[in-house]
Amino acid sequence: MKVLLLGMGMQGKAVAHNLEKSSLVNEILILDNDFASVKKYINEKGFKKTTAKILNAENESDLQKSISQSGADLVIMMLPVNFGLCVARAALDAGIHFVSSGYAGDIALMDQEAKEKGVIMLPEMGLDPGIDLILGGVAVGMLDQVQGLYSYGGGVPEPSLKDANPLGYKISWSFEGVLKAYARDAVLIKDGVTVNIPGSDIFKPENTHMVDIPTLGPMDAYLNGNAATFVSAFGLDKTIRHMGRFALRWPGHCRFWNTMSGLGLLADKSDGVVPISPRDFLVKTLSPQLQYGSDEKDIVIIRVEAWGKKDGVSKRVIWDLIDSRDLKTGLFAMNRTVGYTAAIAAKMILSGKINKPGVLSPINDLPVEDFLKELEQVGIRSQCLVEDIDINQYDPTIKPAA
Repeated sequence: MKVLLLGMGMQGKAVAHNLEKSSLVNEILILDNDFASVKKYINEKGFKKTTAKILNAENESDLQKSISQSGADLVIMMLPVNFGLCVARAALDAGIHFVSSGYAGDIALMDQEAKEKGVIMLPEMGLDPGIDLILGGVAVGMLDQVQGLYSYGGGVPEPSLKDANPLGYKISWSFEGVLKAYARDAVLIKDGVTVNIPGSDIFKPENTHMVDIPTLGPMDAYLNGNAATFVSAFGLDKTIRHMGRFALRWPGHCRFWNTMSGLGLLADKSDGVVPISPRDFLVKTLSPQLQYGSDEKDIVIIRVEAWGKKDGVSKRVIWDLIDSRDLKTGLFAMNRTVGYTAAIAAKMILSGKINKPGVLSPINDLPVEDFLKELEQVGIRSQCLVEDIDINQYDPTIKPAA
């Protein structure tokens, strides 16, 4: 079978590594605008099934033509997220299965057409969204009645590097994407009420808290996106009282970026006095200083916490997943958890383990045990804790961030 991989950036490299080892896949065609570096990487890694061609994805006509004429059985979208809808549309028009790590968004509107054409479309198969949603579905299924569901995701330098620079942070994916997320509006559910938090306020002390992660200790947690979007997918419309999606960083991160946000340094528009926006200035200035060395590791953390009742007893269920960089392949934990997740989903579609056409969700449409076993085979492991709580007193956000 043939897989078309769009984008050979940091996460795309992990996809290629995983698919190269799969007996299901005979051919991998990579389309990227930097043909020379992709070709060099393929040769250095000794990939046998993988070839590359140049593509300027900004040219929508060329993008659609490249997909329709690829002869692929499945497309994996690892280009920047703004290309997701166009790629999904082209894949559906060509009758090719589709996997991506980005949010479903308007792709969900293609569900009926995908069903009619027998095409499987599986977005949200990365780290966050992706693994967090999968573990969230497992946690919810372990309770009879769910009152709260919080999910956390983070990518940070390993503990020995957290004081390597004043930010306690290094780049394992697009720093521009990081700073965009630092100004993104958020939605959570608190005491049964949907609360909208403007992007300018996500780092304010009243909107942050600390979480203790096993082996790592306390970490800052701040709001990350729209949690209410997933209420129905988890089947929690009638019972949910608390729901939030958060990102994790080393202590002090929220305080620093609250100051930066308050000074307007996350703004994406120029004030007319200087030629670039404050955000672009930070990207260009800080990116060179926040790179990992060849022998330095990042870590990725996913925590999902659900609480409610099981057999009439108040309980909370916690799933934790921690991964670190593989220095042998050079792949960061962020690359592994995003790229391997997408690749595993692709293999499940190609093998027939996922065979229902339409726009699917990792929450409900994935063979979870098989997926977690696949993660374990590449060294990405999760663990679960279940404990009794006093549900009337329980609040996981009572500790403000450092």
